[in-house]
Amino acid sequence: QARLVESGGGLVRTGGSLVLSCAASESTLSFPLMAWFRRAPGLEREFVGAVQRNGVGRNADSVKGRFTISRDNAKNVVYLQMHSLKPEDTAVYYCAGSIVAYGSSWESRARYAYWGQGTQVTVSS
Repeated sequence: QARLVESGGGLVRTGGSLVLSCAASESTLSFPLMAWFRRAPGLEREFVGAVQRNGVGRNADSVKGRFTISRDNAKNVVYLQMHSLKPEDTAVYYCAGSIVAYGSSWESRARYAYWGQGTQVTVSS
């Protein structure tokens, strides 16, 4: 059973930056699609961005131009670079992995069978 472990969360001021990492216990090449989701207090878990094995990615409209998702298959790590952070970005951020090349949309939680435990990001105003 593959494991995903997030790191890099913390407290940052508005306008600041953070880089989250997601380390996989096996080759990330096993995951045709890997993603980041987040859950803010009182809200549903929402899609942030996803990246295919070949590096092609897509972000949610709410983070476009500010967040970048990437993966390093040689290191078995997926990254989420976050810039111009806002208080509304405060959430627990989760890494997710899909072992199927086709299926539900990238934005659907049902697409992903593997999830990390999450890392807290708090943006102060």
